[in-house]
Amino acid sequence: MGINFMNPKPVINFSMAALEKEPGSPLFTTPLEPYRGLTIADLNRYLPAIQRVEDMKMTRERMHEGLYLADGKEGLAGLPTESIDLIIADPPENPVQGTEQRGGTLTLQQYYYWNKSWLEESYRVLKPTGAIYLLCEWRFSGMYQALLNDFFQVQTRITWRCGRKTKSPKTVTWANALADIWFATKSHEFMFNKKPVGHKIEGKNTTEATDKEGMTNFWADIIDLQAGAIEKMEGDKPEQLIQRILEASSFKLNWVVDPFMRSGGVGILAKKSGRRFIGFEINQDRLLMAMKRIDQA
Repeated sequence: MGINFMNPKPVINFSMAALEKEPGSPLFTTPLEPYRGLTIADLNRYLPAIQRVEDMKMTRERMHEGLYLADGKEGLAGLPTESIDLIIADPPENPVQGTEQRGGTLTLQQYYYWNKSWLEESYRVLKPTGAIYLLCEWRFSGMYQALLNDFFQVQTRITWRCGRKTKSPKTVTWANALADIWFATKSHEFMFNKKPVGHKIEGKNTTEATDKEGMTNFWADIIDLQAGAIEKMEGDKPEQLIQRILEASSFKLNWVVDPFMRSGGVGILAKKSGRRFIGFEINQDRLLMAMKRIDQA
């Protein structure tokens, strides 16, 4: 089992023409360094294997793993209804809408409706027992709670210690050192820590059967420092955080989706833990890095 990035397309020889992108968004940060961690050999290997949403062509009966150059909403819209077990999403605060679109920062109202659109697709693609974990900073936490309540059954808000203390230039009081994770399910019946919640077995409701000593929604033992085996890349969350989510709300061979994949941190841990992974990333440089990292995991 694994994500196969190779396809019948021939490996290309490196050339600037082959890698040309829109003005203002060069692939190379310097002429001798295509992207941190990517070599010319990597580009020759992974560029021909880039897939887009039109390459997905999945049905619930015929699913396959893959990483796609697409924004989160577009990617989710290409997935079959009720086909996914778990979504782990860390939405960007200034999203680019569509692989060919560029523009300024969204207004708060536009950002609200952008989030609503991909969450609506998330609800559609989740199985009836599926779950979503939405990672966010405190500024938008209330908005996400309201949006999730429109579609899902919100189970709890998890708070963890974000080591990157952030302080707005306009803030003269407390610097923020915490971040939130909203845990929501499609219905009241779902699996948690390998036990059914909301189901009735022999006349007993199993809602209370998942209690475990020491389990709370304050993950004080996790901070935003990379202590695991994953090389720290932009957008990666601590390995222990993602692993805890995977273990609590999925099984081996379950389908896991990251709509805003960045450099593939979630995909690496999904692969290592035996889950089947689908990821979407709108930035080609990050997608190539994710392809390499997950391929080598």
